[in-house]
Amino acid sequence: MKLTSPSQVAALLQEHGLQPNSLLGQNFLIDANIRDIIIAAADPQPEDVVLEVGPGLGVLTEQLVGLARRVVAVEKDRGLYDYLCRDYPDHPALTLVRGDAMDLDADFFQKEGITALVSNLPYSVGSRILMNVFALPHPPKRITVTVQLEVGERLAAAPGDEERGLMGVWAQRVYHVEAVKVISPNCFYPRPKIKSAVVRMTRLSESQIQAGDRQVFARLTKEAFAFRRKQMATILTKIAFRFGVTPEQAVSVLFQMGLDPRIRPEMLTVDQWQVLADGLLKYKI
Repeated sequence: MKLTSPSQVAALLQEHGLQPNSLLGQNFLIDANIRDIIIAAADPQPEDVVLEVGPGLGVLTEQLVGLARRVVAVEKDRGLYDYLCRDYPDHPALTLVRGDAMDLDADFFQKEGITALVSNLPYSVGSRILMNVFALPHPPKRITVTVQLEVGERLAAAPGDEERGLMGVWAQRVYHVEAVKVISPNCFYPRPKIKSAVVRMTRLSESQIQAGDRQVFARLTKEAFAFRRKQMATILTKIAFRFGVTPEQAVSVLFQMGLDPRIRPEMLTVDQWQVLADGLLKYKI
């Protein structure tokens, strides 16, 4: 069965009584060239344990199991999970898990020894899955994913870009983010209404990651981007009490950093966010 043939994929789904579930954001990749680009960008190594979220019919899976030490494929759809179990009976390099990727926690990543994430992520929850991964204490060394184009743009957005937001800040705190390829809707079945993108993220070295309190960084950025159209002095005045400091103390950190109090959240670099978070901590009672 050629999983990059639209007609064969449609026939396979019909044969097994399956159909793409729009609620689960299922759009099956059917382009061999794009598949090869994803695999080349991911560059799975013989020692890797790769997490694949939403393997679907296995178009990436069949490539990954021949390259990585082990693939852990998490599929929520019962019909697709059953199909994969029949198609890969007792495969030594594949662990199939029926479950929701939104439930995967730090214990799962540590227990399975996940070193890379390679996935055609479901449109419906792809962003939330990535945010959960970024929040892990020890996220995978490499992430290569297909996401909606606008999500890809947010991940790679630099300070000052219109697309700059919480997702990009969290991603870039830990990863070097690269947009690899824009993908036409014609490369999927069923055909989505929007373009997609392949994005590759490579974890920064420990010396490149800004030291400081990771949890306060996460809380501060999340709170601040909820008011992204407001100026930072106004935002800090509103949220200071959540960090156990006075509004005056919070705003004073901006001045100590030499930042214009009128600056908006999308203008700050990752390093500046961390310095701001740590500055709030020193005033906490």
